[in-house]
Amino acid sequence: MQRPFQIIFHGMSHSDTVEAHIREKMKKLELFCSQIIGCKATVEIAGKHKHQGKLFKVQLDITVPDKELVINHKAHEDVYVVLRDTFDAAKRQLEDYERRRRGDIKSHGNVLHGHVVRIDPEGFGFIETPDGREFYFNSANMVHPNFAKLEVGNEVQFLEEASEQRLQAKRVSIGKHHYPG
Repeated sequence: MQRPFQIIFHGMSHSDTVEAHIREKMKKLELFCSQIIGCKATVEIAGKHKHQGKLFKVQLDITVPDKELVINHKAHEDVYVVLRDTFDAAKRQLEDYERRRRGDIKSHGNVLHGHVVRIDPEGFGFIETPDGREFYFNSANMVHPNFAKLEVGNEVQFLEEASEQRLQAKRVSIGKHHYPG
């Protein structure tokens, strides 16, 4: 970590035990993701619960290249439960960050718009975009509604799917979509 790790206590007195626990969890995150530039952990009393007493809340602000991750977790009466849940959520966000950085996450192309021009009762049809391109789709590509409720002229949105044979649409859905043209 390039910047010193900060731990802040709000509305409560400093606790060496809680600080040591946070530092231990932060070391595990650093082993998991070497891209962490800095981190600030804020532990505070979020309020009082009428039956259980004090509720603790933890916020992590983690800086990685090109991104600031902010992790909050629901308040709980046990500070260690909140710390566990917050650091688990941080790990998941760092996993997603690492996957994107390595290029492991597929980027979905732009959502295309068009209207249904032909439907075959065998379970496939064609969508025409405003620029005149025609995309094939089948019932398995329908997200909403099901294929049986589809009608010629319906405005739809979809993603382009790579195919060697023809232009194909996937994740086809009807809704309040307005396409130019």
